[in-house]
Amino acid sequence: MSDAIPESWRPALEPALALPESRQLGAWLKQQEAAGKQIFPPRGQRLKALELTPLDSVRVVILGQDPYHGPGQAHGLSFSVPDGVRQPPSLANIFKELQADCGIERPISGNLEGWARQGVLLLNNALTVESGQAGSHAGRGWEAITDAAVAAVAARSAPTVFILWGRHARTKAERVKGLTSGPHLMLTSAHPSPLSAHNGFFGSRPFSQANEFLEKNGRGTIAWQRL
Repeated sequence: MSDAIPESWRPALEPALALPESRQLGAWLKQQEAAGKQIFPPRGQRLKALELTPLDSVRVVILGQDPYHGPGQAHGLSFSVPDGVRQPPSLANIFKELQADCGIERPISGNLEGWARQGVLLLNNALTVESGQAGSHAGRGWEAITDAAVAAVAARSAPTVFILWGRHARTKAERVKGLTSGPHLMLTSAHPSPLSAHNGFFGSRPFSQANEFLEKNGRGTIAWQRL
């Protein structure tokens, strides 16, 4: 893994980085690239979620499964795409729920860096993927690192909102010791994918609920309209 762990996360992640599966991850990624495999996001963007949201600033965690696997889409933040890239269906549904929940018009850009800079950790379970192959890097070592990141947030005393969309996000949360017993709020619903959004995602009101909890606990609110 060529991307450097941001300083604020390093103490929490160092034990996970020392695990055999984590050490093997970097070598495996290099082998894949040497074999001509196209991997998203590119080097330098794979840890953007941790770079833009230092550990001590996390107020909300939104968990994704793995990066988008189409060219130009993934840039290191779950559900987010760079400026100028067409919004994928799941992100479009997230914005539909945001409008219904908070009255915020659907943004033109799908770039969620503005959320990340306010303390919304947009973290995928696996932080890389092969082009055109959803889930292709699952089980290759990223899980130990991202589990440790979620556990580090859960271990803090600062009340935090964990937004869990779909089975994969709930499964990840169940693996993290202390997440369900801390001073936190867990919001679960169906995934925003078109296949499941009508089964409980629409109408779940995660954005207003998150802000109500944060404000009640003295942690301010997220300006969800600020992308």
